[in-house]
Amino acid sequence: MKALKLFERHGSNVTFGIIVFILAMMPVLLMLGVVSSSSTILFLGKCISFAIVAIGIDLIWGYTGILSLGHGLYFALGGYAMAMYLKMQATGGQITDFMHIGGLTELPFVWEFFTLSPGSLLFVVITPAVVAWIVGYFIFKNRVKGVYFSIISQALTWAACSLFIAMSPYTNGNVGITEIKSIFGSIKGSANQGNMFLLFYVAIIALVAIYALSKFLVERKFGKVLIAIRDGENRTYFSGYPVSRYKTFIYVLSAAFAGVAGAIFVNFNGCITPSQMTITYSIGMVIWVAIGGRGTIIGAVIGAFFINICEYNLSSGSTVEVWQYIIGILFCVTILFFKGGIVGLVQDTAPRIIEKIRTGKVKA
Repeated sequence: MKALKLFERHGSNVTFGIIVFILAMMPVLLMLGVVSSSSTILFLGKCISFAIVAIGIDLIWGYTGILSLGHGLYFALGGYAMAMYLKMQATGGQITDFMHIGGLTELPFVWEFFTLSPGSLLFVVITPAVVAWIVGYFIFKNRVKGVYFSIISQALTWAACSLFIAMSPYTNGNVGITEIKSIFGSIKGSANQGNMFLLFYVAIIALVAIYALSKFLVERKFGKVLIAIRDGENRTYFSGYPVSRYKTFIYVLSAAFAGVAGAIFVNFNGCITPSQMTITYSIGMVIWVAIGGRGTIIGAVIGAFFINICEYNLSSGSTVEVWQYIIGILFCVTILFFKGGIVGLVQDTAPRIIEKIRTGKVKA
């Protein structure tokens, strides 16, 4: 019964703790031979990065009512910043092969910022945060909201993606920055398994820290103001709250989370391309939150893992040609019939199950 009370009061935190415990055990299971391949660890590492960016989207969409369809931009900016830093460490600050091919003879000015170690890692957070502040300040100050903001976020992402592709001598165009070792060195092969495990646990720590910070914010007065903005922005304005400042702050914070997520993704993926900046990628992030359950934080984490694990298993074999339709149908069904997502479904059914256990109708 104590376990039931704990779950009833702190269900989201308990669920998150279980997820973290399972993740932390995966390297152990790999060493014991229960997990057959290190590719599983690499895949889960990417899922951790997706969960982090999903938390940021939940803060701005689930709690504040700002539907951003362009968060792939901030994810990619953080990823490119990390990739540029790692590439400069590998080349010793010299120009890369694709710069040679592009006709450059000297290291571009922008790249010089990433020759500094380790201070240049701050650009992983600073770059997306500054871009988000510029965008958010002018948009929210002019009270642009709803579908208009969503369209603008899409347009900005499309423009940035086109720019990165066009600046081939500086970004390697469509190919992106490839052949990147992680911040701890190579993580490929059994000889570098220790580096992979270290990177994986650092990613878990980052996820825990961002989850804890997000829960702290939404459970305080700050979180109640965000919900008030979502449910009645005009009333919140008339109550004397500087709504545009709140929206700008949470938008910048979510962009910083996306930048951190992008940096973690690059370490596990070994490359970053403009495809991570596309509108399609950004919409996929929104789907994770919607299916998991927006406005809950834990729903964003569950949705990110659930959808990406589904894609990982469905995008091969007999379902390779239809897996995107399956995810699309799942999204439509969730929006139409289960607006609370997976978390909402559990919250509706769990109290009835708990009550049956208490009354003795179901064995505990």
